[in-house]
Amino acid sequence: MWQPPERIKHELPPAAWPTREEAAAARLFQPIALGPREARTRTWVPAMVPWRATEDGFVTDDVVDWYRRFADGKPGVLVVEATGIRDIPSGPLLRIGHDRFVEGLSKLTAAVKEASGGETLVFIQLIDFLSIRRRPPRDKFFARFLAITEQHRERLFALRGQGAADGDEAEIRARLEALTDAELVGVLTERELEDLKQGYRERVTDVHLPHIRDLPTSLPPLFAAAATRALAAGFDGVELHFAHAYTMASFLSALNTREDGYGGSRENRMRLPREVISAVRERVGTQGVLGCRYLGDDVVAGGNHVDDAAWFGVELARAGLDFLSISKGGKFEDARQPKVGWAAYPYTGRSGYECMPTIYSDERGPFSRNTPIAAEIRRTVRTAGFTTPVIAAGGIASFAQAEAALAAEEADLVASARQSLADPDWWLKMREGQGETIRRCEFTNYCEALDQQHKQVTCKLWDREALDAPDVTMAQDGKRRLLAPRWR
Repeated sequence: MWQPPERIKHELPPAAWPTREEAAAARLFQPIALGPREARTRTWVPAMVPWRATEDGFVTDDVVDWYRRFADGKPGVLVVEATGIRDIPSGPLLRIGHDRFVEGLSKLTAAVKEASGGETLVFIQLIDFLSIRRRPPRDKFFARFLAITEQHRERLFALRGQGAADGDEAEIRARLEALTDAELVGVLTERELEDLKQGYRERVTDVHLPHIRDLPTSLPPLFAAAATRALAAGFDGVELHFAHAYTMASFLSALNTREDGYGGSRENRMRLPREVISAVRERVGTQGVLGCRYLGDDVVAGGNHVDDAAWFGVELARAGLDFLSISKGGKFEDARQPKVGWAAYPYTGRSGYECMPTIYSDERGPFSRNTPIAAEIRRTVRTAGFTTPVIAAGGIASFAQAEAALAAEEADLVASARQSLADPDWWLKMREGQGETIRRCEFTNYCEALDQQHKQVTCKLWDREALDAPDVTMAQDGKRRLLAPRWR
């Protein structure tokens, strides 16, 4: 992952934990309405992909155990990982694109409700993503993947002179492969160069492809059908994934230059999200909560920034969402070049760092780094007359941080991913006045590195105790504990 050039190592800030009585009076542990439901507290575990589903997208016992373990800590809201809305292969990611997935998801929701004693609302994050391929070996790219055009012949002629552009397609491919990297810059298009260096990736602007052109028609019913299945499986609501490197965030982004009414101006870029929300609300009605997670800042050149996000926040509230969960960055546009045979990963550039800042940071440090963005969005939404709850996230890992954000009205709820991963019981420990027993996240992004390799996500802090206990389940590599140690 990209790191700030300063690479200042920040120590974990001192933590003062509340007594049971102080916690009971704290804003963090007060209820709040989320559409038709009420969260018992303002504590939120956001979506994290643990790579525990089957290759066909079904819930496994490991998936159920993962969410049951978070529910032990009784957060106000627990959001299940990004779950694909299409009925297509996507590796060990959960899917909800067909009725056959409902049975397994029902086991998941039942486990959460049982473990939390009914205190935790459980939502599912619904995602759509476009095709991405691994970075090809240079010889295979020119032999198989590059579509030879007349322009390639013309540029070869300009570069090498008479005879360079003659011959059949196989000869042209061989001549292109023989060029140096510097010479290729003048022969291949910018997109072709990126396909060679990063691997092929579809964009929402690839309207020459029929399935990309037709996304505004196909996506609303896909999201709506997935939401219907989510309610059938016992979820209290759905979170639409409008963030990071994926389809809906790409429609919202200023980099979306589609000319069919779904790109260009802010209003046009908001058109498909509004239509998705309308289609899902028609199915969900008042039975469940409907919100979204979207970006407060794309952190890439030409993308959205906080002024765009604030404008979208008002429009998303106007569209009738019950909450707005704010994230940052995580884009393909600045992703680090992958190894040959690997796919690009959208959390390796600066935008990825800003999504998950580490203890190695600039002078600002990693803690509550993204809260000001949520605060600006919330202020703009309130000024427009909407009371839609806003969730802040990003390096929030102490009672003081969370309570301060709520007290300053920077957010209405507080989300914590990595700290909740380090200690799923930390919310409950605070409520019971036992904060000194909390296992504190060190923000080294050990977990993120596992996610990047599509390995079962765990926390290095879990492996410091009782690895040989009889009830410990180990990861597939046999070296890591698969679940956080039990508190009691």
